[in-house]
Amino acid sequence: MESYLSSTIKQFEYYKSLGDKTFNQLSFDELLWQSNEDLNSISILVKHMVGNMLSRWTNFLTEDGEKEWRNRDEEFVSDFNSKEEIIAAWESGWFCLFHAIRPLKLDDLERTIYIRNGGHTVTEAINRQLAHYSYHVGQIVFLGTLLKGKDWESLSIPKGNSAEFNKDKFSQEKGKRHFTDDL
Repeated sequence: MESYLSSTIKQFEYYKSLGDKTFNQLSFDELLWQSNEDLNSISILVKHMVGNMLSRWTNFLTEDGEKEWRNRDEEFVSDFNSKEEIIAAWESGWFCLFHAIRPLKLDDLERTIYIRNGGHTVTEAINRQLAHYSYHVGQIVFLGTLLKGKDWESLSIPKGNSAEFNKDKFSQEKGKRHFTDDL
């Protein structure tokens, strides 16, 4: 289970990096783009994720994960004035998450925490948030690919490069490592 904590941190870092790399390819206007008013822009997805992160991870072990001060409905209204504001918000959410998760110990994993009065083990709560954030980061990356089209710089193995990628991987000694170690 000790490897669970380190692996989870690496997974969160990986999904954060996918968002970071997407933002690096997009302009402020692209971050605000919505195909229609009922669908979320990247900036709205960021605002929602940050609201969730701040609520869930602030005083993670001692307070309900749905804070009274959170206004979830407001997270779906874009009010950023610059790309820098979006990135600063993004960073604040991830800082809160990592500040809460990095100090966790093996004994913490079976503790009970609450989200909207629903009890979760710490492990369940971490898994819930990892799935939630990866879902939204996937949306962010997908929107980025749509917006950039042929100018999109792949964040994984580019099409047509699988054989070369696998050749490199299989040329290495077998060993225990996390898939993100080489990224």
